[in-house]
Formats: sequence, structure tokens, C-alpha cells
Amino acid sequence: MKKILVPTDFSDTAEHALKIAAQLARKHNSEIYLLHMLELPMQLIDPVGGGNSQNLPESIFFMKLAHQRFAKLMERPFLKDIKVHETVMFHQAFDGIMEVSDDCNCDIIIMGSHGASGFKEMFIGSNTEKVVRSSQIPVLVIKNEHENFDIDNFIFATDADASNKHTLEKAYDFAQLIEAKFHLLFINTPNNFITSTEVRERIENFVSGFNITDYKMHIYNDVSVEKGILNFALKQKKALIGISTHGRKGLAHFFNGSISEDLVNHANMPVVTFKI
Repeated sequence: MKKILVPTDFSDTAEHALKIAAQLARKHNSEIYLLHMLELPMQLIDPVGGGNSQNLPESIFFMKLAHQRFAKLMERPFLKDIKVHETVMFHQAFDGIMEVSDDCNCDIIIMGSHGASGFKEMFIGSNTEKVVRSSQIPVLVIKNEHENFDIDNFIFATDADASNKHTLEKAYDFAQLIEAKFHLLFINTPNNFITSTEVRERIENFVSGFNITDYKMHIYNDVSVEKGILNFALKQKKALIGISTHGRKGLAHFFNGSISEDLVNHANMPVVTFKI
């Protein structure tokens, strides 16, 4: 973990994510790429094309204001002696995050989220949800302030599908990185029930071929996968939820949904996602 991307809108939630990024950066000698997106009307971004040259000073004003906020943020004690690259872009937030992530070859995105619910969740979705859906690198989503990002239990929820084995390796490596106990969690639901013997066999096949020996297997019954993950995680101390995401878009996402994105919206604890 050498390059950490942290999008910020200078809110308290974004600062919670930055604090955790700083802790990880200090521990692993990483660099932070701190990104702020200026989502301005097109006539301000392109005053020539917009036909109104008087808009240029307004664009410069917003840019200077962002840099002033960066300067104030850089004075925070938790960023002392950490290498931070500040970037301000005129872009839609989601597009800009993806662009910087690729261009800077970042290893992980850490971002805060208030979550989304109701019609906003169904039809619009938060920027965090869109990043989770599309990012090729892990995304760590933070909801609350953590003075110390001290995780004892990393809970990787899985259906143990053999085609997703590569995410298992990423998740296990992340658990090792943060020095947390690795839990493999399988949720049994009434509509998709299989026996405990079948689950154990599936998980044993899932971990075969990897040097993964230090883990605990859990089979948990609940009315839905999402509720099962949340209810199990709530019983663990200092827990972090990990899950794979398939990146469905459009109608496929509307009709089938995504457990990973639902967890990002609804969980009141950190969630890290890995792209299938």
C-alpha cells in the first residue's frame, strides 16, 4: 500500500476518512493523494466555449478557495510528516476519482460516506456507491470517526464461488496488512439454503490453492444476506466488513441490486470492497 487516494469535500465525514488514511500511510510509509472535485457549471469550466469571459474570474475564485481549504487541512497534526499530493480538478466527482486513481496508479481508495437511502439510493446513488461499483482497486468506506483504526476482526463475507477466488487473496492480504483476524462468513438464507456440510466443503475448496491457513469459518442464518452480514458483524469487536462487488450497472443493477453497495449505504461500520 504505497499510494492512497482520498477524495474530499472538506466535510467531517471526508476528514474521518483522511485520518484513517493518515494512520495507514504512517504505518506503511505511504503517500496520500488528496483529491477535491470542483463540480461547476460548464460555462464556468469552459468560459470560452460558454461565450462569457466574465466567468473566468469566478472559476479562479473557486480554485483558490479550494487551495485555501487544502492549506488549512494540511495544518492538521495527524498529517504531520506524511507526503500528501493535493489535487483540485474541474470534473464530476465520480469521473475525477476514477481518473486520478488510474493516472496515479493508486493502491486503495479511502473515502467517507453518509450513505444513501430511499429513492436517492435506488435511482441516483451516492458517489461512494458509484466508486465501489466501478473501482478496480479496493475501496475502504468510512462512516464514523476512529481515533485509532485498530481492527481486530476482518469479516470477509463470501458465497465461496470459485470464480471469485482472486478476491479472497486480496481480502486476506488486506487482513494481514492491518493485522486483523481473518473470518470467512457464509450467510444462509431461507430462499437459498444449503447444509452446513455443503458450506464447509465449498469454503474449503474456495481457499484451496492459497496459503491461507489462519482463518475462522462461520455459517450464519438470517432472512437476507445483507442482514446476516450486519448482524454477525455487530457481534464482533472492532470489526471491518469485507466483500466482493460485481460492478453491475444500469438495469442489471436496478433489478438484481448489489449487496456490497447496500452494505456501503447501510452499515454503520467500515466496509472494504474488492472488485470481482
